[in-house]
Amino acid sequence: MLHDLLLLSTFQKIWQQLNQWDTELFLQINTRWTNGFLDSVFPWWRDANTWIPLYLFLIVFALMNFKQKALPWILFAVITVVLTDQVSSTLLKNWVARPRPCQEGALLGQMRLLLSGCSGGYSFTSSHATNHFGFAMYVCMTLNPILKKWGKVFFIWAATISYGQVYVGVHYPIDVLCGGLLGCGLGYMTARFFNKYFGLPSFDENQPTAVI
Repeated sequence: MLHDLLLLSTFQKIWQQLNQWDTELFLQINTRWTNGFLDSVFPWWRDANTWIPLYLFLIVFALMNFKQKALPWILFAVITVVLTDQVSSTLLKNWVARPRPCQEGALLGQMRLLLSGCSGGYSFTSSHATNHFGFAMYVCMTLNPILKKWGKVFFIWAATISYGQVYVGVHYPIDVLCGGLLGCGLGYMTARFFNKYFGLPSFDENQPTAVI
């Protein structure tokens, strides 16, 4: 019993220190490392609807180059996004129940909220970070023979969207960091499964392709 109490006390002290550092870094990003250009870009950049053309492009790209063999790839891409979203939004957020920074009374007057309102639900983990890093890992691993080193661009894309969540005031840095790691892990699992049991055919250099 005493051992459990000491362990709990140690954990609470560690979390208090991490939470303090997390809050300080949040305020640094949200209120100090700012400018007018980023203020106008990030609310739009981190919006999921902004990237619908990219998703449509990838679907068309896969269908034009791999025909019916692209259908499992599209299906597992959807599975990846659904899995990352459910694990983050339904499981972890409700379990941890960490308020968003824009819901914290202690931060009112200190932080900036660049959206029309504070997003509902809890803060940990960031579903934006989980979803985008999961999708980036899936795309990078399954299309590696085609994308090669350019696959890393998807991780940069996911990182900037995740950073934007802190910048606009709806997530703490730890939320997006852990969300990104969780997304990478889940995306790795779905990509490994797809590559093992399905996989996309390699481009035949001697045959014309419909690459766009």
